[in-house]
Amino acid sequence: MTREIMPGQRTGEIRIPASKSVSHRMLILAALGEKDVTLKLNGVSSDIGATAECLAALGAGIREEEGRIDVSPVKAPPSGARVLRCRDSGATLRFLMPVTGALGAETVFIREGRLPKRPLAPFDRELVSHGMSIREEGEKLICSGKFRGGRFTLPGGISSQFISALLLALPMLSGDSTLEITGKTESEPYIKITEETLKKAKIRFEKKGNSYLIPGDQRYALPERAVIEGDWSSAAFFLCLGALSEKGVGVRGLSTGSFQGDRAVLGILESFGAKVTAEKDLVRVSRGTLKGQRIDASSIPDLIPVLSVIAAVSEGETEIFNAGRLRLKESDRLKSTAELISSLGGEIAEGSEGLVIRGKERLRGGEADPCMDHRLCMSAAVAASACEGSVTIKGTECVSKSYPRFFEDLEALEIIGGER
Repeated sequence: MTREIMPGQRTGEIRIPASKSVSHRMLILAALGEKDVTLKLNGVSSDIGATAECLAALGAGIREEEGRIDVSPVKAPPSGARVLRCRDSGATLRFLMPVTGALGAETVFIREGRLPKRPLAPFDRELVSHGMSIREEGEKLICSGKFRGGRFTLPGGISSQFISALLLALPMLSGDSTLEITGKTESEPYIKITEETLKKAKIRFEKKGNSYLIPGDQRYALPERAVIEGDWSSAAFFLCLGALSEKGVGVRGLSTGSFQGDRAVLGILESFGAKVTAEKDLVRVSRGTLKGQRIDASSIPDLIPVLSVIAAVSEGETEIFNAGRLRLKESDRLKSTAELISSLGGEIAEGSEGLVIRGKERLRGGEADPCMDHRLCMSAAVAASACEGSVTIKGTECVSKSYPRFFEDLEALEIIGGER
């Protein structure tokens, strides 16, 4: 679907959907527990739908109703080959690979989009060395064998999802396990979300420096009812819209004490010069005098496309560094972000590990190709508020991956004109 987004500042309030990161983890631990759990959440994205469907294929009871998902745990090890359709969700695939091994299930993961190209090494090698068999056949990833505990070592600089995946699965194995993380750990806030979710499920583990000791033979015990907090990654698009608006934009449903790493968007917008206020569950951002800055992308990769839009209309130069891992996302996000900003009239240079953006008063507008990347698509829509003309975006259905009702929420805001 192609949409034309009109120029002009936006103002108003929206309520943000549930955190995708928290929802993945809570769904998995609920399905591996011993009692039924109800998860209260605002909205289900395509990625969360993929995880829910895969858990159902493994034998969990999944029932989605308005504002909640009821989960009945897997009662017995699955028999026969199970087909798990991951769509293009990296978290679904990586989190469930060791889980299926822990259950002793033979599974065929079906991968879509860029997912077959996203890295699995050395994560897959650790699984194989501990009892699993893994082989690829095109878009299929076939896993079998019984996953065993023991000593695990993973680098911290490839994907935090590898680390989270083991932390989610190891407690259910027989015997104790250790996990050592080598080198610099990227996206640490996502690992913190995993740790906090495990604590909610009454899982014991010990962390010393970069090492974990995880006792085996544990049972996951989430509360019977749990509320999933709002998603800071999704909220960032509307908070950035606020930074381009004199009257501002408010977002409800967020926890300012969240462990989500993308909560950092507030501090970054303040550093740009935006005005930020937070009261109870309402966070509001409005325009100030925007000036460029240096941004370390290592812990906030999902924020970089939309922050690049802010940088494109901020005085001076913005440098984004430690961003090489963005090339392994739903698109090569360094390349696609540079192309997006350029296509709308911005000045941006792509480097091997980052971006340099020179701000100007306004962007031109025009046609934007988000490369079927949900975060690029939403960033292009945000950019319309900083453009002289409209922005026409191709393939807008891709937002269903994380924020299906994004354009409905965008249209609910008031356009207050193109002048600043």
